[in-house]
Amino acid sequence: MYFKNSGEENTEKTVELALSVAKERGINHIVIPACEGDTALLFKNCGLNVIVVTHVNGFTTPGIQDMKEERKKELEGYGFKLYTSTHVLSGAERALSKKFGGISPIEIIAHTLRMFGQGVKVAVEVTTMALDGGLIPYGEDIIALGGTERGVDTAIIIRPSHSSSILETKIKEIICKPV
Repeated sequence: MYFKNSGEENTEKTVELALSVAKERGINHIVIPACEGDTALLFKNCGLNVIVVTHVNGFTTPGIQDMKEERKKELEGYGFKLYTSTHVLSGAERALSKKFGGISPIEIIAHTLRMFGQGVKVAVEVTTMALDGGLIPYGEDIIALGGTERGVDTAIIIRPSHSSSILETKIKEIICKPV
């Protein structure tokens, strides 16, 4: 499915499609990006292994986590696994680019993925982070969501690889995304 616009307005339909495809295909793991955790709440009681990957600490404000502690506890109460780590498609390389100019190989990967949409880039990034963190199994298809700013507007079936072998990642299918 292709959405006319990107953004939060597509969140409910993206979640609906992701859950439907997971059920149809027998996919048991879903990875969701989260700023404050609102979208993740739509997955409560879904019966899947839900991994919520937050922004890195300091993403918006140095030293601060965007997701409030109360929300983290709420999501964990639903059995979700939360994970916070350095963003695999930026991290320290972005600091070097900002300081000295130019672009790094990792940023080229990120910009190439954005050719398919910001959500595809985010979905690849969060599944790689979740795999590196040991929260999803290696070698299995996963449903990953991504978005443009708030909410989600993209869902893909992906077989992620670790960050050390990210070019072995396979995007198997695009379930939905903005045009």
